[in-house]
Amino acid sequence: MAKLVRRIPQLGIRYLKWSYVILNQNTLITDQVESPFFQMKTAQMIPCRSFSVTNRRFVKDETMSDERHANRDVRNNRRQIGENISGRDKTKFLIDTLMNINDSKEAVYGALDSWVALEQKFPIGALKKVILVLEKEAQWHRTIQVIKWMLSKGEGTTRATYGQLIRALDMDYRAEEADVIWEKKIIGNDDLHTVSWQLCQLMIGVYYRNNMPEKIIKVFNRLEDLGREPPVKSIVQRVANAYEMLGEIEEKERVMEKYKDLFSDETWKGSLKKKSGSKKKKVKGKDDDDDEFVPGPR
Repeated sequence: MAKLVRRIPQLGIRYLKWSYVILNQNTLITDQVESPFFQMKTAQMIPCRSFSVTNRRFVKDETMSDERHANRDVRNNRRQIGENISGRDKTKFLIDTLMNINDSKEAVYGALDSWVALEQKFPIGALKKVILVLEKEAQWHRTIQVIKWMLSKGEGTTRATYGQLIRALDMDYRAEEADVIWEKKIIGNDDLHTVSWQLCQLMIGVYYRNNMPEKIIKVFNRLEDLGREPPVKSIVQRVANAYEMLGEIEEKERVMEKYKDLFSDETWKGSLKKKSGSKKKKVKGKDDDDDEFVPGPR
């Protein structure tokens, strides 16, 4: 008994009080009683410690088991909901939501997070359809938000996606931000070696519509240094106009003379015949030039 009393401070009064409450919970005795263990017999103290530890561990394990079952049920329910809805209905639901949601980044990102949570794999194909619909409806600000959210998830990080983002930024009157995307994401360290003429033409058009002649000439000179010749006359015309805006008439004449074949009737008719073989969907808010790969000026 003396040895056991000496061990009580080592066990801690807090633990002993808690044990006492568990042992006497039916009599509603609280842990506010002062040092009750000094009044208990040795036979009562030993079972008390054993019972309290066992009971505490059992309750903890049971609680964790319940939480695991609840989380599994939530995941199963989400999976069942996702499987019961067709892909077309999911896409339509997201489009309707984005069309009517508050114009804030938090609201849009929250809606997209909730929508994609029902999918087992990231629905990149469905999102591309959503972006095309938003472009068709001239919802440029919403298009930017959806593309940026997709890129933040590490999905769709292609030049085609960045091209869509650049065009949407241009239509949303954010040319400077479009220029940053062009320099960091399109060109990078490539220096226009593998950048398509379609993207180059897109960016030249952005610079042209936003009165940035120096940027136009910079892009065009880098392309010429690589031995790349413009495929359509609209690019040459914009470069010539940029030189004229800067007062460099000789450079304008040089460019027009070098690529004069693009302005001949035979070349022009051939370009029209090639385009007549493939129909392109027009984007609301854009007017297409006859010889352009991408939508022309606003």
